[in-house]
Amino acid sequence: MIETHGLASMTDGALIRWTAAGARTRRPPVVMLHGGPGLPDYLGDVAPAIAGLAPVHRYDQRGTGGSRWQGRHTFARHVADLAELLDGWDAPQAVLIGHSYGADLAVRFCLAHPERVAAVLLMCGPMTDEGRPGYRAERDRRMSPARQERLRELEGIARRTDDQEVELLALSWFTDHADPDHGWRRAVRSARRRRPVNWEMNRELGAQRRADPIEQHLDELRGCLPPRTEILGGTADPRPVSALESLARTLGVPLTRIAGAGHEPWLEEPDAVRAHLRRFVRAAVGH
Repeated sequence: MIETHGLASMTDGALIRWTAAGARTRRPPVVMLHGGPGLPDYLGDVAPAIAGLAPVHRYDQRGTGGSRWQGRHTFARHVADLAELLDGWDAPQAVLIGHSYGADLAVRFCLAHPERVAAVLLMCGPMTDEGRPGYRAERDRRMSPARQERLRELEGIARRTDDQEVELLALSWFTDHADPDHGWRRAVRSARRRRPVNWEMNRELGAQRRADPIEQHLDELRGCLPPRTEILGGTADPRPVSALESLARTLGVPLTRIAGAGHEPWLEEPDAVRAHLRRFVRAAVGH
């Protein structure tokens, strides 16, 4: 898959690093929104599944990866970044595929710019407050007391070494996977690749989410979503699929459950996720 890369300048001077693949003459493009918040883009292994159907754009959100930037983070600014990127890509509309926090960003973009969203797929998110107690309980169940204690110890260190940071991230992420042994190896690999983490961005957007939860906007969101809106979740995700089921009922959109998959379902059930992505994108772009 041939990729092109670029740096887009935002109106406030921030530079956003983006990547595109596929036939860029086709419209609308697909834009993949990675999670975090505070991580660089990690969806490069997922994009090839659909790059033959539509142009596929990805980008490092400001303050992460190749999008170096210092300053405050707000949902409004991150939504504005996506709108400016679409302008730069000459895309009046786009198909949005958001994973985890990227699903939260996708729905907030729908609220602000519904006319610019041709279709939206929400993967393993957004997580609502309904699901948080269950998530914390399941994460603790999957983690031994010793690992829980080590995680708390690492979180309390103000200046972590690189090795400590990798260990902290691996402990935070290995429970996202259905299989604990494979999950640990995958979490360590991700912890080494998805760095550095912008913890300030994570804190600021986390605080804003608590102050302005997406649950307060569900009635408005129901009227803003495009007709082709779907949710996808893994049944083995520690974030309870029941919360996604509740969200899907409230929004009146279909939910697809990927059996045996965790929070990154393409790792554990790649064939099922690939088939779903291709079906969704074909329908969204008119193939």
